[in-house]
Amino acid sequence: FGYYIDVTKTHANKVPDYFIKKQTLVNNERFFTNELKDFEDKILNADYKINELESNIFNNLCQIIITVSNDIQSNAHIISKIDIFSSLAYLAVNNKYIRPIINEKFSLIIKNGRHPVIENLILDSNQFIGNDIELNSKGFLSIITGPNMAGKSTYLRQIGIITIMAQIGSFVPADHAEIGLIDKLFTRVGASDNLSEGESTFLVEMQETANIINNSTKNSLILLDEIGRGTSTFDGLSIAWAVTEFIHNKIKAKTLFATHYHELVDLGNNLKNANNLNVLVEESSDKSDIVFLRKIIKGGTDKSYGIYVAKMAGLPSEIITKSKIYLELLNQDDKKVSLNNAKNIETIISKISKNQNNVSLDLINSLKSIDINNISPIEALNLLSHIIKKYVK
Repeated sequence: FGYYIDVTKTHANKVPDYFIKKQTLVNNERFFTNELKDFEDKILNADYKINELESNIFNNLCQIIITVSNDIQSNAHIISKIDIFSSLAYLAVNNKYIRPIINEKFSLIIKNGRHPVIENLILDSNQFIGNDIELNSKGFLSIITGPNMAGKSTYLRQIGIITIMAQIGSFVPADHAEIGLIDKLFTRVGASDNLSEGESTFLVEMQETANIINNSTKNSLILLDEIGRGTSTFDGLSIAWAVTEFIHNKIKAKTLFATHYHELVDLGNNLKNANNLNVLVEESSDKSDIVFLRKIIKGGTDKSYGIYVAKMAGLPSEIITKSKIYLELLNQDDKKVSLNNAKNIETIISKISKNQNNVSLDLINSLKSIDINNISPIEALNLLSHIIKKYVK
């Protein structure tokens, strides 16, 4: 209703002459003055005037900017360059990066390359183990085998990151780097699904692989961290095998393929422009433990050490021990061994107990004294073979 001065009827006779009546109620009168009316107009019109004032200021600013837009854009471009290169220089100095050699050759050579993120997560950056890579026209495809947790994925990622850093004008974490320009960097790493669209982990993996195969060129860099894990062993191996051959024979792109399919080591040996790399591991004298040395060396390997990783994860010792025994059984090429055959381990003792009349008390006591959780796989197999030959019919 606006601003007014409310006066009760009792005091109505005291109202000054310059009060202007605005409204009469049963028990009071309402008045306003010229000054109050002016104040009311200012308040009620303030939003409009503010908007009008802001609009005028904004329009005037736009006109000024238009007249100097070229100068503003030029300064912004210069400042952005200063921002980028000063940041890259700061990283290069503090992290001991080197200037890479960029050329149009096909080769990719990195000496003692490091992962720029992971090395900064380590308290002592000197603990990070640098690794080399050399890909060229005579050897552009490397198959990388080795244990879980040993650093294959880190190795692939650091090569990709170093290549990108070099091509954006940055120094790189390495002792030496010669990097030929690449047109695209393709990666197939990790495991993910798209269940909301009905796409399994394996399907997503195959879609990513198909995208690489269909879009990469000779000048691309391809980083494959496992192919074929989400299906049966033979299916996955077959796909990985065929993909590797296709890249080698048809695409001919610089490629690093980390895999647990040790059968692919033969491809690294037999394909003309391929080679094998593996991650160095040191086993304890009794082969009960391993140390990851994080060093990439030439040649292939036939071990993944997955059971050791399972042990690190905290699986019960009983499971670890039986896993080692089953692995030894499954690796015997001269016997047709299946999981059903492996289950004989569980039934041997029961068979012996049924023929206790033919088994000496000394043997029973010896069996009871065996610490099954600490016995080595070879010792277990030898003992099992002896018992089967002598006592089980």
